[in-house]
Amino acid sequence: MTRASLDKQPHEVAAMFDDVAAKYDLTNDVLSLGQARLWRKAVAGAVDARPGEKVLDLAAGTGTSSLPFTMAGAYVVPCDFSVGMLREGKKRNPWMPLTAGDATRLPFADGVFDAVTISFGLRNVQDTGAALREMLRVTRPGGRVVICEFSTPTWAPFRTVYSEYLMRALPPVARAVSSSPDAYVYLAESIRAWPAQPELAALLQEAGWSKVAWRNLTGGVVALHRGTKRPE
Repeated sequence: MTRASLDKQPHEVAAMFDDVAAKYDLTNDVLSLGQARLWRKAVAGAVDARPGEKVLDLAAGTGTSSLPFTMAGAYVVPCDFSVGMLREGKKRNPWMPLTAGDATRLPFADGVFDAVTISFGLRNVQDTGAALREMLRVTRPGGRVVICEFSTPTWAPFRTVYSEYLMRALPPVARAVSSSPDAYVYLAESIRAWPAQPELAALLQEAGWSKVAWRNLTGGVVALHRGTKRPE
């Protein structure tokens, strides 16, 4: 699968991430010009995991994104539908409860988690609305969701430059550092096709989340969306 305009079949997307697992974290650091680490720090602050809480980290890949929640004392379940990613994560952190799962059909009971988060993975899910509803289902009443995803830069001149970078500069850089450069062509296209901040906020509200808000990072290249599950 190389075109973001095609239907996102789960097995095809999972296979794509299997191919990039070995160098995924390194490639992200290079392609984001070092911003990926700052974005992960912002996610950790927004989730605000506390000792004893249960956190579900979706699209966790190798588990790198889960480490800040563990360090905060929370019990973290890293979940991903790419078995290749999970295997790579198990090599690095064998103690993590890495779990295979599809965001549209999560293998967890209702109301299990205090917080659910997903970073740079929601746009790769076949059915965004179904995933948001599943996140709501597995979150306890009063719990929270944090979504970190590429978004639309707010300054028009920068938006143009950014779009050109995605389609012209990203593929050759990916060829130099990634184990599967074609996957990053798809990822660049998926970023361009993803809805802007207000549209994603509306999808969260439609799925049943309340107190929905977002904060732009790096001029809107990335946005943090947050929501709360209504108390019963």
